[in-house]
Amino acid sequence: MNGRTIATVYLKELKDTLRDRRTLISMIVGPALFMPGLIFGMGKAATVIVSKAREEIPRVMLISGEDSPGIRAELEKSGKFRLEPASADWKQQISEKKVRAAAEIPPGFEKALRDGAAPAVTLYDYQGELKSGLALEQLRNFFTALRERSTAKLLADRGLPATIARPFEVKEANVAPPEKVGGNLLGGIVPYFIIFLSLIGAMYPALDLAAGEKERGTMETLLCSPAARTDIVLGKFLMVLTGSLFAVFSAVASLGATLFLVVSSAGPAAKGDPGLFSIDPMGIFGVLAMVLPVAVLFSAVLFALALFAKSLKEAQSYVTPLTFLVVVPVAIGVLPGIELNFRLALVPILNVSLVCKEMLSGVWHWGYIGVIFGSTALYAALALGLCVKMFRSEGVIFRT
Repeated sequence: MNGRTIATVYLKELKDTLRDRRTLISMIVGPALFMPGLIFGMGKAATVIVSKAREEIPRVMLISGEDSPGIRAELEKSGKFRLEPASADWKQQISEKKVRAAAEIPPGFEKALRDGAAPAVTLYDYQGELKSGLALEQLRNFFTALRERSTAKLLADRGLPATIARPFEVKEANVAPPEKVGGNLLGGIVPYFIIFLSLIGAMYPALDLAAGEKERGTMETLLCSPAARTDIVLGKFLMVLTGSLFAVFSAVASLGATLFLVVSSAGPAAKGDPGLFSIDPMGIFGVLAMVLPVAVLFSAVLFALALFAKSLKEAQSYVTPLTFLVVVPVAIGVLPGIELNFRLALVPILNVSLVCKEMLSGVWHWGYIGVIFGSTALYAALALGLCVKMFRSEGVIFRT
């Protein structure tokens, strides 16, 4: 193994790669725009959609309650609802989104309310549907306010203070520092996208430097050079790894710039709730350190698959299932309630996702960190060894 030859092959591939516009887009431009697009684009779209839904006056229906006209009058007077005539197919109308929610008023409700022993009001909605949920929330607020007013009146009629119904308040206070709050909020999301982008960044260079060269017929020319095959494969592998790391660092840099812009534009709002915008700075460096062996693993596996393929099309068919194999464990790591333990510390990809989530929250499990880094580095070394072995095999390089 000759370090100078490896460097020569690497610099040659780097020079060719930087001339390829598609590779630059997949390695740098795409990852750099991904985080701002996700935070500003999707965030803005979600804000607009929810705001419009809240501004809409929901169509609701009262089921029965003919002997409680005061309830209907108060609902209409509030201006927050559009009452639809009662119908026997009200459940179907809610399911078809013609009516957003319904309230079932039991017989004799108003009289029982004045006596202080009113039966329960049942609210119906389309669970999981945004506008139906907002309508249900407004109905719940209406009947909660009605209950409090009725309770206060009953107490006043009996000469009792209104505070007797609520003798004390329950307050909540956060004890976690801001960086733990922000890390817990973003800790599951950030590793997900960084790990995924490290795969995407290595994907195109791996396909182009192996299967692409087979199709173009340039692989034979390179093999005729004096360079040893081990040096050639390591030089190419380093280029694939560079693509993966470029994608990761571009994503992290754009994430930092995006969060800075969010804090700057939020102004006083950010000061009022700093935890939403705070991440442990050391956690970012920890994530980058843990992603390094993952990037090596992805680069080696992708390069091995591309070497085995006879064409770009075949290589792409091999890479697609790998994408799902990566997304699933990373997505599991995002789920709440999944806690890091020794067994999970040995599961590839999932272990990195879980430990990165902890580090961004300012929690450092050094024992698990060592196990995860070591096991991932071992998996990466095995995958790289497989690449070298495959590149030395005539049956793989000249596979037809």
